[in-house]
Amino acid sequence: MRHDYRWVLPRTTIQLGKRTAIMGILNVTPDSFSDGGDYFDFDKAIARGREMEQEGADIIDIGGESSRPGSEAVPEEEEIRRVVPVIEGVAKAVTIPVSVDTYHSRVAQRALEAGAQAVNDISAFRFDDHMPAVVKENRAGVVLMHSRGTRDTLHLQPRMTDAIAEVGDSLSLAAQKAVAAGIPSESIVIDPGIGFGKAAEESIVILKSLGVFSKIRYPVLVGTSRKSFIRLITSDIQEARGSGTAATVVVAIMNGAHVVRVHDVRQTRVLADVTDRLV
Repeated sequence: MRHDYRWVLPRTTIQLGKRTAIMGILNVTPDSFSDGGDYFDFDKAIARGREMEQEGADIIDIGGESSRPGSEAVPEEEEIRRVVPVIEGVAKAVTIPVSVDTYHSRVAQRALEAGAQAVNDISAFRFDDHMPAVVKENRAGVVLMHSRGTRDTLHLQPRMTDAIAEVGDSLSLAAQKAVAAGIPSESIVIDPGIGFGKAAEESIVILKSLGVFSKIRYPVLVGTSRKSFIRLITSDIQEARGSGTAATVVVAIMNGAHVVRVHDVRQTRVLADVTDRLV
């Protein structure tokens, strides 16, 4: 049973709990692991934003740096050049809110000025000490995601002794840090970070144990879309991207996820609506 929450953003409030919210992924990068280059063109990115709203997305997450294994960090100026015009264009083209996927406070500031209403930080404020102030001053929403190591060692971490306990403790501390910085609790969403600093088996255990994180008393976002851990279960890479992702989305919702972050919005809207009704 999911708790009901209100995710309060500067100009929007998203009701979470009774209905699964969908965060559509819009990567404006040339090298993301599954859709690199698809929406690197400005016009294609804006069109995809409109399409995702029509398909049933509740928020669109725009990122300018790939965090896939083996990817390289992007200079802040280049990240700004990629995301700010697209955020401005999408925010004007749709009625649903936009978030920015970044761990740089300066990128976040520019994105929020351009129309974004939330920051999706894969480091949960670990990489940039100025990020809490930017979120607070802009009254933005924030997704605090669990990850391990530095930007360059995210996917090179050793196994955890107790993945559930370590992820839960880290997310709890991150939320406490956010509140201490003056960010309202109703603006915070937590994400256990499937695939980030975790072996495939650890990601599976976390997905099966999402209910544990509800005890932290914040809404939970889960992102499994097209991630490599699914290939541990099926050797069919193409089906892992589609049907494999669909299976993980259903499990995430059944185990308490309030928000699912996905590439395939249309399919996920159907899955979420049916699963919500059955659960």
